[in-house]
Amino acid sequence: MLCAISALHCMTVSLAHDGAGLGTVWGEELARTMLAGAGFVDVEVHDVPDDPMNVVYVTHKPV
Repeated sequence: MLCAISALHCMTVSLAHDGAGLGTVWGEELARTMLAGAGFVDVEVHDVPDDPMNVVYVTHKPV
């Protein structure tokens, strides 16, 4: 269901606004790659309590 909503709504809305068209279920590997490409370092990934579908990314840009 999440993949269908992501492809049919989120991805198309992103593309309509000149976005990357990623949708909502693009995964940790791509998130880490994009964060590194934007200059963020020391990426930590934390599970969200009581929510097996989401994680929180904690990172920073060097000064």
